[in-house]
Amino acid sequence: MRKLNKRGNMNDRIDVVLRKFRSRMTSYPPGMCPLTLYRSLLQISMNQSCGKCVPCREGLSEVDYLLKSVLAGDATEETLGLIESKCRMIAETADCAVGVVGANLILDSLSEFADEYESHIRYHRCHENVSQTIPCISLCPAHVDVPGYIAMIKEGDYAGAVKVIRNRNPFPTACAMVCEHPCERKCRRTLVDAPINIRGLKKYAVDAAAADTVATPEVNVKTGKKIAVVGGGPTGLTAAYYLSLMGHEVEVYEEHEKLGGMLRYGIPEYRLPKKRLDQDIKAILNAGDIKVHYGTKIGRDISFEDIRKSHDAVYIGIGAQIGNRMPMENADAANVVPAADFLQDVANGKVKDLTGKKVVLIGGGNVAMDAARTAVRLNAGSIHVFTRKRDDYTALQDEIEGAMQEGVRFRTLLSFLNIEADSETNEVRSVWLQPEIIAEYDKNGMMTTEHSSNYPYRFKCDLLILGVGQRSDVAYFEKEGVPVERGRIIADETCMVSGMDGVFSGGDCVTGPSTAINAIAAGQVAAYNIDEYLGYHHKVADDTVIPPAYPNPCVATGRAEIEERDPFERMEDFEFVELPMTYEEAMREAGRCLRCDHYGCGAMKGGRGE
Repeated sequence: MRKLNKRGNMNDRIDVVLRKFRSRMTSYPPGMCPLTLYRSLLQISMNQSCGKCVPCREGLSEVDYLLKSVLAGDATEETLGLIESKCRMIAETADCAVGVVGANLILDSLSEFADEYESHIRYHRCHENVSQTIPCISLCPAHVDVPGYIAMIKEGDYAGAVKVIRNRNPFPTACAMVCEHPCERKCRRTLVDAPINIRGLKKYAVDAAAADTVATPEVNVKTGKKIAVVGGGPTGLTAAYYLSLMGHEVEVYEEHEKLGGMLRYGIPEYRLPKKRLDQDIKAILNAGDIKVHYGTKIGRDISFEDIRKSHDAVYIGIGAQIGNRMPMENADAANVVPAADFLQDVANGKVKDLTGKKVVLIGGGNVAMDAARTAVRLNAGSIHVFTRKRDDYTALQDEIEGAMQEGVRFRTLLSFLNIEADSETNEVRSVWLQPEIIAEYDKNGMMTTEHSSNYPYRFKCDLLILGVGQRSDVAYFEKEGVPVERGRIIADETCMVSGMDGVFSGGDCVTGPSTAINAIAAGQVAAYNIDEYLGYHHKVADDTVIPPAYPNPCVATGRAEIEERDPFERMEDFEFVELPMTYEEAMREAGRCLRCDHYGCGAMKGGRGE
């Protein structure tokens, strides 16, 4: 007689265990030995094997034994050959995906981490750069002391929390609003329940203690050195902030009438109120000897050569504010605009109303989402976002969900063919789209597509916004001898420009379009290396004392999320969409921190932030 499975049967209980196991995989700490990781993944395949075929049943166990000898420092070059030959045999002869995938996993490791295998065989240890670290600090590009400022918040010292943040990042307010919070990605709290809402706690701190009311560190003795910073965006102002605290005189050359770069002109008001951005900028300008030349473009108002002659060092941080256009016919039609340009036009008051307009947006990044949600607030009749692959939606999930809640419509598996414009007015009339079907994944694990047998179709629109990336305005600098490749300034990891003495560069003009925190990290690195170049080794004063760590009972507790205004209300204006976190929420969230700076493999030894 057949029976229905009862609730709570063996498989249901195993699923509960697997859900907990997935959280362990998510929170693998940064800096761990990759061979240890690969061996643990191989052992999962061994546990999944049904044992019916010899290659999977016996072969995976033999590979595991060989990997164990590598990790123990007992292997030779011949061992690697054995691992490779056995894995190829398993991948070719195993009956099912368990053996094939497990073997291919180890084959991938042999090429991906060849240096790690070599280090274990030759020196019987991990590669020199491999060591477990504090996840949130390591994954923050600026290496902000996250556990430190969370502990300050828990103690109610909000000004102290701002000081701890500003020790590495002079934009605590802007990052509290718009940072993509990579620090949360491998938070060890995931082992218990969910990652700490780090950005939410940072926002609570700056809401309680405005950045421009918190004293900046004491300035070092004046050095008499003079540094030029080209660009007043996040990377330029970060460099200016730290250099001025070190005692140097800094001159910032800013093309616009206000500072902030893409934080001001590329991020909409509803995400980052400009009065809050001004709090960070005011604190930066008051920190030391910083002079700003507004409305000054290098190459138009002053030459790069003159700047070099009149300064001891130069930092180029011009960002990537020019939106890309697609290389196709009618890409320059009247109502076709790059997303970055559209956002800057709105910020400057050039676009005020889209009532009844049918807007099409190509692209799925954060800038594209900002443009789509801005069009909603300008009363567009409809907004459709098209992408070729699901992988193309690289925006934060919160941004995509926010756009959906506000009425933005999304379609994927559609490749962009061409733009149709009116022959008389040169205004866009429609776009042609080709339906796609999903295909194999590429070597980076990204989905590929191919044309469907369905015919292309025409989609009418009144405004086409291209969210296909940005580029830097480097043409003049290239003429002046600054090395440029594919539209980016060539600089090494110290931000020093190749072949140009005393010239440094960082941020989006070097890496291509990235996040605000990456630009800030580049400005910080550049400042310290410029200081070294000038013959100094300054340290920025830090008088904060981090509260002691108390044991955490690791009781599973819900994560406090940042609430937002109702979509039907917020889509009517450009007011800030997020609501303040309550005191009770902030204290409970801060109390969830496991203080990995004190407990665990990543505990700080020899000084904080080292």
